[in-house]
Amino acid sequence: MAGFRPRDLVAYLQGVSLQRLLPFLEWRHMITRQTLRADLYAGLTGASIVLPQAVAFAAIAGLPPEYGLYTAMISAALAALFGSSWHVVSGPTTAISALVFSALVGSFEPGSAAWIQAAITLTFLVGVFQLALGLARLGALVDFVSHSVMVGFMAGAASLIALSQIRHALGIDLPRPNEVVEFAISLYENIFHVDWRSAIIAFIAFAVALVSKRYFPRLPNYLFGLIAGSVASLALQGQENGVAVVGAIPSIFPVFDVPSFNVRLMGDLAPAAFAIALVGLLEAVSIARAIAIKSGQDLDGNQEFIGQGVSNAVGSFFQCHAASGSFTRSGLNYETGAATPLSSVIASIALFLILIFVAPLFAYVPIPAMAGVIILVALKLIDFRELWHIMRTSRAETSIAVITFISTLFIDLEFAIYIGVMLSFLIFLNKSAHPFIGIGAPDPNTTHRVFRSSETHGLTECPQMVFVRMDGPFYFGSVEHVRRKFREIERKRAKQKHMLFMVKGVGEIDLPAAELLIEEARRRKRRGGSFHVQAKQVAAIKRLDRFHVSEALSTEHVHTSKGDAIAEIVPTLDQDICAACTARIFRECPPPPEDFLTDQEKAETPSPAKKPLPAKTAASAKAV
Repeated sequence: MAGFRPRDLVAYLQGVSLQRLLPFLEWRHMITRQTLRADLYAGLTGASIVLPQAVAFAAIAGLPPEYGLYTAMISAALAALFGSSWHVVSGPTTAISALVFSALVGSFEPGSAAWIQAAITLTFLVGVFQLALGLARLGALVDFVSHSVMVGFMAGAASLIALSQIRHALGIDLPRPNEVVEFAISLYENIFHVDWRSAIIAFIAFAVALVSKRYFPRLPNYLFGLIAGSVASLALQGQENGVAVVGAIPSIFPVFDVPSFNVRLMGDLAPAAFAIALVGLLEAVSIARAIAIKSGQDLDGNQEFIGQGVSNAVGSFFQCHAASGSFTRSGLNYETGAATPLSSVIASIALFLILIFVAPLFAYVPIPAMAGVIILVALKLIDFRELWHIMRTSRAETSIAVITFISTLFIDLEFAIYIGVMLSFLIFLNKSAHPFIGIGAPDPNTTHRVFRSSETHGLTECPQMVFVRMDGPFYFGSVEHVRRKFREIERKRAKQKHMLFMVKGVGEIDLPAAELLIEEARRRKRRGGSFHVQAKQVAAIKRLDRFHVSEALSTEHVHTSKGDAIAEIVPTLDQDICAACTARIFRECPPPPEDFLTDQEKAETPSPAKKPLPAKTAASAKAV
């Protein structure tokens, strides 16, 4: 780089605090004997929960069980040390595992050496993307992914996960579930060839895990399901009759190994890696924010990005697959009293110690029992309550969720995320391009004559002046919508030649919007009327001045309150029309002729000689 000097890098590093580089130094002072006891209990509980989950999620990703265990140990500890949240527990998750499987399934054979190598390289790329976003301080990026996108995506991913396990649960050969039509046809053709032993084992594992989760939510229910399925397999002599088992785990301790840096492979995996990085960050930050609200922690979203990036990028050198924050384990970590991120580090160490004794037993766990547990995990991932809530409350959000769900089933998972995000942006832009525009009038039944919708409340309008209120953004994208509304008002209210345009909550007014105001002012002036603008925000007034709107309309036509505007406009109206008008909706209206008054009103009305004229009328009379 031209002009680069080593001391420039030194100066930059000196400007970065040590806590920024090593964030765990910020919470080390929180560790006391009491917090250590709480973190120890939470860590041991978390280790017992993640053990069966890690094996199950590795299977979802098409990887041998040991890779899920490596991820649960290494990635979790790194994310805790370099992240921001005190309670988020990272590691293998359902959605990320499903994305890994989807990214590789078209090019590699699940479980093969090439598949494993690609999965590790994919994890490295995911970490690099996340780290780059964190260092660029783009922590707010995930705010642009609609909640409905994630709900639809999770439902679709969970459906694919459940479908992928049917072949193991029923003991029949089926195509991959991403070919939905072929899968359904094959399932129909092979339904009478189900291996009854596999089906019973899967059902028992599913039922036991479901019941234990229902009545003992804090206990390792997935582990109970695997144990029950293994016992059922032994009772049915499943292995002797062809029921497949997980097999021995080669090693429970990860070794250092450099991922493949093949340029072609990395180029092929990059699009999927970015999508996985985005989903992983969304998961982790969403969980962190939700728990931070309860714990009162001040969360640093950018540091959370960095923590996730470090866990994946560095974890890939220790054979970890892509990881993210876990809803289940993070919630349990907080509920069991974890006080610092040390609980995740303790959980990683405890998991390794447990595996020394437990790992050999996984050789006898039947694959159908794993399938039953994974199907339960997938079903729990679908938030039926939230889907129903979205369907009842918003058509736009429902369309986002449904289209994302369908895209997940029939298109690659990573592209389903992009489709959902793009659809969210399109709907947002459509809403911003159509701000609310209504016609108002003062309500005589209120003390201060509050302006309300004249059509909704059946209020009388001034025959010469129309009050138009706009709520929403006023910029180049909404100009055409506002112009169409102006023309519609002009046609339907031809006699109301004067307009007060009240802008509320418009934010920044740009040049096209300012030009529309000048255009409307000229049109109404040619028709013998006038155009006035009322804006409360000082910033909006300054923008009008900058774009010469105030100059084109004259400063008398730009107001900060409706009262000032009405006082300015009423004296300029056609007084002959005012004389015959019975509406009298403004206090500034001139007194009606005596022919229009009742006897009581005549008695209460002061004589013309005693009633002062409005300012402009008096001045005009003096001039005449």
